[in-house]
Amino acid sequence: MQHPLSLHNTLTRKKEPFVPVHAPFVGVYLCGPTVYSEAHVGNARGPVVFDVLTRYLRQLGYSVRYVRNITDVGHLVGDADEGEDKISKMARAQKLEPMQVAQDYANRYRRHMEALGCLSPDIEPLATGHIIEQIQMIEEIIENGFAYEVNGSVYFDVPRYNEAGNGYGKLSGRVPEELLSGSRDNLAGQDEKRSPLDFALWKKADERHLMRWPSPWGEGFPGWHLECSAMSRKYLGRESDIHGGGLDLMFPHHECEIAQSQASHSHTDEARVWLHNNMITVNGQKMSKSFGNFITISELFSGQHPSLSQAYSPMVVRFFLLQAHYRSTVDFSDEGLKAASKGYRKLMNGLRQIERLSLPEGTERAADTSAADAELRKLVQDCYVGLNDDLNTARAIASLFNLLRKFNGYYNQPATLAQVGEAALAEATAAYRTLVVDILGLRDEPRANAEELLGLTLQFYAEAKSAKDYAKVDTIRAALKEQGILVKDTKAGVDWAYEE
Repeated sequence: MQHPLSLHNTLTRKKEPFVPVHAPFVGVYLCGPTVYSEAHVGNARGPVVFDVLTRYLRQLGYSVRYVRNITDVGHLVGDADEGEDKISKMARAQKLEPMQVAQDYANRYRRHMEALGCLSPDIEPLATGHIIEQIQMIEEIIENGFAYEVNGSVYFDVPRYNEAGNGYGKLSGRVPEELLSGSRDNLAGQDEKRSPLDFALWKKADERHLMRWPSPWGEGFPGWHLECSAMSRKYLGRESDIHGGGLDLMFPHHECEIAQSQASHSHTDEARVWLHNNMITVNGQKMSKSFGNFITISELFSGQHPSLSQAYSPMVVRFFLLQAHYRSTVDFSDEGLKAASKGYRKLMNGLRQIERLSLPEGTERAADTSAADAELRKLVQDCYVGLNDDLNTARAIASLFNLLRKFNGYYNQPATLAQVGEAALAEATAAYRTLVVDILGLRDEPRANAEELLGLTLQFYAEAKSAKDYAKVDTIRAALKEQGILVKDTKAGVDWAYEE
């Protein structure tokens, strides 16, 4: 299979034609959330980007296996190798079992991703469900000479890994010597490590640690980086096609993943393409829980945040995220969301309008429609040019609006449809639906409130009855009955009930 899709590979720092390892099969792995608190809008960008990527790959004819993990153990406060597990810390604060915390926030995350239009991953592995695979990988790394055990903990030996000709730092562009020079002069609190660059594969659990498993080195828990290497290998093989997440995961998380995979079983880089989406910023600063400048997804949907003037629907948020190229930063603002709301509604109006495009009765179609057909097909092709150019949804959306303007012209002046052929019009309207709904994943969200509309209808019913307009009374009553609603005239006024 050959398609014109190119993606920017963080590993090579350039755009490359996408060539799967085993076409037509494509393995995609997205590093998912650590479920110790509710996700904020910045956490949603990666899933939305990878959802569009997966949708588009399937549209191109590939058979995609999409894996998005859940981190429910091993991610320590500060993203380092010391301190308390984030989930255990929250469990202590809430006086709950750690897995209660993990389950609660994992459920919320799934509901929010579904609301944002993200298709469920084909496989959603949990770190706690793959302890055996992680222990096996550690044993392989030790056997190959790239890890060492100290007092029940196991560390990856970065200097030894580099001496063997590997390139720790090649993904992020960080040079080990510079990392060393920038580290502390001593290893206070990390005396077990031979080098400041070494990172934990397995940590011994002290008496306070709530989450622990037996291992060849004693009771403990896996390091944060290890889970994705082990689960990616299990479900996508030793070399997958695309692996990624937020730009903040590039170092150290993904850098460590590559090292672990190479040291355990082969010289592959775990994935052929490493893809990273940029950050959501607030006033130019990265949105982060540690900075306290975040807005949760629930707050977005409800509007319950000081920086928001209103609630924003899931599809508006999705459109907001897709307005920018995934490698660009997106500055979050109430004004930006309002603008996104208008753009989203324009695309939805377009979906309704193209259903009503028809040549007026009695109008003859032009004998030669080739010029108009070519123009229409060019507008469609421009949308795909953007997607093929490193999944540039911003460019694709701009091209969609150009196509929509053409449709609006046909809608407002139906006679102009005589200049375009039926086949070209059918292709263009089908492409518009495919691009908006199937690839960008945008669906119509009815803005009308059913209860308010029913109340308004009953008001019209009461007014018609008062005016003794019984024909209108019967019409309203019959229309509501078709919807399973019975109108009830009571002494207290007009009411309704479901038809039983």
